[in-house]
Amino acid sequence: MNIKEKVKNLPLTPGVYLMKDQKGTVIYVGKAKSLKKRVQTYFQNSAAHPQKIKKMVANINDFHVLHTDTEFEAFLLECKLIKELQPLFNKKMKSHLPYSYIAIKMDGPFRKISIASEISEAGGTIYFGPYTSMIYVKKAIENLKEYFKINCLHPLKGSPCLNYTLGKCNGLCLGGSRVEEYNRIVEKFISFLQGFDTEILDEIEKKMNQASEEYQFEEAAKYRNYMKSLSILLYKENMIQFTGGNKNIVVVERINDRTLKVFLIKGHNVIFSKQYHPEKFRHLSEKIKDTILYFFQENDKRKPVVIGKEELDEAQIIYSYLNGGNARFIVIPEEWLDDSESEKLDESINQLLNA
Repeated sequence: MNIKEKVKNLPLTPGVYLMKDQKGTVIYVGKAKSLKKRVQTYFQNSAAHPQKIKKMVANINDFHVLHTDTEFEAFLLECKLIKELQPLFNKKMKSHLPYSYIAIKMDGPFRKISIASEISEAGGTIYFGPYTSMIYVKKAIENLKEYFKINCLHPLKGSPCLNYTLGKCNGLCLGGSRVEEYNRIVEKFISFLQGFDTEILDEIEKKMNQASEEYQFEEAAKYRNYMKSLSILLYKENMIQFTGGNKNIVVVERINDRTLKVFLIKGHNVIFSKQYHPEKFRHLSEKIKDTILYFFQENDKRKPVVIGKEELDEAQIIYSYLNGGNARFIVIPEEWLDDSESEKLDESINQLLNA
């Protein structure tokens, strides 16, 4: 069977495809909501493909597919296989920007914002991240400093720096009360990254809308760019805090009218998944409850989850999936795993299954 005939026989279901060269080496791994539709694209309209895709297709001699019940599982499997196999064209097509952290040094007379590639064990500094793109982080910090006018070139020098004369510095270089003002702005940024205060975005959006209403479109575009870069930071930080928050997550996704799938998630890991056919289990909620208690009550599952560089891809897949609207989920507090709170657990499971 030639490769195009093989493509025609693929199902319209989720899964992962592994492209192979003449030696049988896997040169690319991809995921699909519909295997047939996705794999077909590589062998159709080839003239419109980017050069990297053309080069990969020219090296494909065969492919293999792995079926999954859901697109979510295809995402996770793709991530796992890319890390294990390190296919040539996944490396070429993925922009390998260095991971980075926002580091804010809290000791000293003023808060210092910088970008770090690693977390130092030395005290006095708080970190946010990791972020997959140093370019986005750098741009967000530049926009923050520009918007709040805190881009000081010579802090505490005692005389105005060039940026102060240009209106880009609040006067940190002069010292005095300007230092307190500067620190308040940085602490507001910290609160923003911690998810406690989104006033920064609200304020920028208000100014953007006002500039647009006054036909100051260049000014409005500038505020829009501020919002975009800061929103990316907030999304990433929310994702890390959510998946790293040691939460007990139960997910139900309906595969079809007669089948649903249950996932138990802890941090960046799916620790249990299984298909269920509700008509075959009269006491499905009880069965799921037993499974929840069995997996989430294990001592090693109650340890804090740390999301670092190695766990970031899986954490992002899980966070995007839970916020994508394709599945229903509940977060189970630790106290619900005790006998005294079992009624709350029962109620939440029933609501999840019947929603």
